[in-house]
Amino acid sequence: MDKQFLIREINRLKQQKNAVILAHYYQNEDIQDIADFVGDSLELSKKAQATNADVIVFAGVHFMAETAKILNPSKKVLLPDLKAGCSLADGCDPKDFKIFKEKYPDHVVVTYINCSAEIKAMSDLVCTSSNAKKIIGSIPQNKKIIFAPDQNLGNYLKKETQRDLVLWEGSCVVHEAFSLNKLIEIYIKNPTAKIAAHPESESHILKTAHYIGSTSGIINFIKTDPTSVFIVATEAGILHQLSKTVPDKTLIPAPSTEDNSCACSECAFMKINTLEKLLQCLSNESPEIKISESLRVKALQPIERMLELS
Repeated sequence: MDKQFLIREINRLKQQKNAVILAHYYQNEDIQDIADFVGDSLELSKKAQATNADVIVFAGVHFMAETAKILNPSKKVLLPDLKAGCSLADGCDPKDFKIFKEKYPDHVVVTYINCSAEIKAMSDLVCTSSNAKKIIGSIPQNKKIIFAPDQNLGNYLKKETQRDLVLWEGSCVVHEAFSLNKLIEIYIKNPTAKIAAHPESESHILKTAHYIGSTSGIINFIKTDPTSVFIVATEAGILHQLSKTVPDKTLIPAPSTEDNSCACSECAFMKINTLEKLLQCLSNESPEIKISESLRVKALQPIERMLELS
């Protein structure tokens, strides 16, 4: 289907249905360009709260659209493709997590926002990669902590906060795909470059980084740092918005272990969404994200605690 036709139809339906399109930084460039807001998952859910839209189309993955629904119960929330999952969220089954949690009954449960509504509902606090240190720091020193589902972010937080966290063994396939040897090769060719890495990356990648932070944090670092060359260790979709913001800087995606066309690490789940699916989703108002009210209220509580703290 013609791209210009798709864009015209999406914009027409958006107006007709009073819809807002939210796109994560890791989406395809075409989707980022047509979106009303581009950002990270929590930032986008908060944007949705602030709009008067009746319909939210969340161009991201399932847990993100679910979070938007938890925060916006009166709005219709759509996801272009229900198959857009997440290795972190999918790798933390609620039944298994319940058993895991029962082994540590005296622990405060902190979960990374990259998890399902069921896992959030079993949590005391939710965090994002940008506020995780602050959330952990808010818990009294005498309290023990479970952190799930990302063990790489958990190990990073252990070092940063000096807290002994019990970790669920989960990880993001995108952030575990970076090749240290290839990264070193690129750095040798670009010795003035600075490496910016997401804390979902493995510890050997984080040790090389000049800056470690969330997607939004990485963008702000690159925007404000005077260095002209950056190697970026997160999903390569971030480079689209960055290149618009800092056209005078050279942005190099950190290389993955696989030899692929982009020589970078891409999230296959994020790339499932397309302009065609976005149009179909708006036209049919489906697939729609639905959550029972009892689950929504339970999952909302740790999110609200997080928002109060941060």
